[in-house]
Order: sequence, then C-alpha cells, then structure tokens
Amino acid sequence: MTDTPQSQGLSRRGRALVDSPSMPTYLLEHFVRSAEPYDAASSPHGYIPFCVAENSLVWDLIEPKVTAARAIEPRVLGYDDMVGPLHFREALATFMSKWVLGRPVRAEQLAVLAGAGSILETLFYTLADAGEGVLVPTPSYAGFWMDLEGRDGLSIVEVPGRSDAQFRIGPAELDAAVATAEVPVRALLFTSPNNPLGTVYGPEELEAILAWAEARQIHVVFDEVYALSVFGEQAFTSAATLREELGDYVHIVWAFSKDFAASGLRCGVLVSDNAGVHAGVSSLSYWSCCSGDTLALLKDWITDEAWLDTYVQGMRSRLGEAHRTVTAHLAAHDVACVPSEAAFFVLVDLRAHLDEPTWQAEEDLWRWLLDEANLNLTPGVALRSEHPGLFRLCFASVPPATLQVGMNRLTAALTSYASR
Repeated sequence: MTDTPQSQGLSRRGRALVDSPSMPTYLLEHFVRSAEPYDAASSPHGYIPFCVAENSLVWDLIEPKVTAARAIEPRVLGYDDMVGPLHFREALATFMSKWVLGRPVRAEQLAVLAGAGSILETLFYTLADAGEGVLVPTPSYAGFWMDLEGRDGLSIVEVPGRSDAQFRIGPAELDAAVATAEVPVRALLFTSPNNPLGTVYGPEELEAILAWAEARQIHVVFDEVYALSVFGEQAFTSAATLREELGDYVHIVWAFSKDFAASGLRCGVLVSDNAGVHAGVSSLSYWSCCSGDTLALLKDWITDEAWLDTYVQGMRSRLGEAHRTVTAHLAAHDVACVPSEAAFFVLVDLRAHLDEPTWQAEEDLWRWLLDEANLNLTPGVALRSEHPGLFRLCFASVPPATLQVGMNRLTAALTSYASR
C-alpha cells in the first residue's frame, strides 16, 4: 500500500480508510451542498436533500420539549454506567415495552450508546470476527457498510431481493446467499420497517426469518428504528412479540433518531438477553456513550404519556400526507415507485429514464439531477439494488412546501434529461 499525501504516516488500517473511504458519494455531495439550502425567498435555487433519512415534519411538536427549562440533577454531570444510567434504562424499559416491543422488557436487557450506528458496530464486534460474513437483504440502507465493514472488518453478504417479487426475502433466499457466500456467515441483519422500501413485515414473515436463524444458530439482529413511523394499514410487529424470551441469538436495535426526529442527539438502544453480548458491549461503551444531558432530555420525552400520544399520532399523520404528496405527483407524471407503509421514503423506479441499463447510466442521471436541479436522491448503487435506476427519495427530509418544489424540480429535470 503506497502512502498518499493524506495517508502519510498513518497505520495500515488508517491508510485503507483514506484510500477507500466507506462514505458513499451521494453523502459526500450532501455535506458540501447542504451549506446552501433551498429557501423560497433568499435561495430559490438552493439545494434540496432527498437523500437523507431525517424527519423534518415534526419540529413544532418537539420544540416545546427541547426548549423548555428542565431540572438537571448533579449526577448528570458525573460518570455513570456507560451503557446508560440505570434510572434512564428503567424509564426506557417502560417506554419500549409499551411503544416499541409490545411486551415487557427489563432495564438489564437494554444498553444505550451514541446512536444506532454505534450500537450496530459494537454489537457486531462482539458477535463476529473480522473476515466473517453478515447477511443483509438488498436493496438496503447504505450505512450498514460503514457500520460493519469500516472498523469491524466484517464482510456483508448480500441477499438480493427481486423487484418482480416485491423484494420480499424468505428462507429460500437466505439459504441461497449462505450457499454462495465466500466467507462463513455469522449473523443476519434484518430491517423492519424496511429501509429503503418502507415495507412493514407481518408476524408470519418475521417468524419465518426468526425460525430460519434459530435453526442454524445464526445471530439475527432486527433493526427496528422506524417502529413508530408507520402510516400504512400494516401494523408494526416487533420481533420481541414472537418469543417470550429472545434467547442468546436474537437482538433488537432501536434509536431516537428516526421515530423522534432526533438523529443529532445520538442515542441508540440494544435489546438483548445474551449476557455475554452485554458484557462485550459494556466493555467497549466508553468510546461511544451518550451524554448525561441528552439522556435527561430524552427521559422527559419518554415518561410524558400525554405528549407521546399527541406526538406519535401527529408524526404518523404528517408522514402519511407527505407520502401521498409524493406518490400522487409521481403518478401524475407517469413515474413508477414502490409505495411505502412506513418510514421516510419511497423507492422511485427511474429505469425508463436511463440511457442504457448500466450503473454508469444511473450515475449520469443522478449527476444530472444533482447539477441541473440541485436535487440529491440516493442512487441504486449505494442501496445495492438489483437493477440500475432504482433511487430512494426521502419525502420527510424537508418541509411540505419544499417537498413540492423538489418534486416539481425532479419531474422537470427528468423531462430535460430526455430531451438534452
């Protein structure tokens, strides 16, 4: 490995990170362009991010909780359990039992770290050794590659979903992925509600996934970070409701980032019955623990039942309205998409707009939308999608008025691309 000016003097691992950064191009572009965002008055041609899964629709519902003065106990300023103080995890257990998991859970089954990404990286460090594989159904959230491969040194084994089967994954697809994997498979990471599809899996589908993993003693991690962000007819089912006890091979991840529009506060939660996993996570928690002040703020949210009722109902209603705005606009312009049942996005099918069915043609279209419309969608290559031309569009990332501007820009740019 040859040193570059950036990697001069770094370790071998450090040089590898510099030479092959795991952050996808669309996110690098986002961080540059977000310095000049769209504003109807001051920046009408400004940047609109349809590529970041954040909920910008509920600030007015959360603002009173964020800005209200609150009593801070002295212990908030001191050291405490790095996986979350017991008093916070007790409150969190009560909240998650009712709102997320659908059955009782104890504080001792929970660990809290600085975001779902930190939970995943630390959890998988305890579950698998470098070079081992983790099954991930695709198309997928692009960040899993950063979470698992960057420092843990794991290999993601893709389980391809087919568009002609609504991207559904079951035991047959999992068996095929294991049979063709070039590394030993240690775990499965399964997301429900799904990112980027917005699919909510029912009890039967989840039971099939869980039974498959249990039969093979493969760890299965259920990513349930959009548990409350469901606006369709299919109700959310947590994997926790399928078993009286999770056992040693089943783990659940949730976070405040999505359901509470608080990605900047960095608070993720692990639910596990495995004592060894908790010991391993605890031993690494010093480097990714949550701020005591953050947990004091969040404790106020999750213990206010009246506010929770109002917030969740309002959040779901606004997500549903934004989803209807996007799907109606796309249908009116004959642009196909996969309608969602939850979360912040739809998968938009722009294959008909590619010059040819190649990844280069997808990149050309993505770049056109970025440069001509100042609009950033997540391209299919980052999602590891089956075909070029499937883009994730995050409809909750901007306020409703900006969403409509962005949709108008999108369809106008598609027209100009075809006639360029």
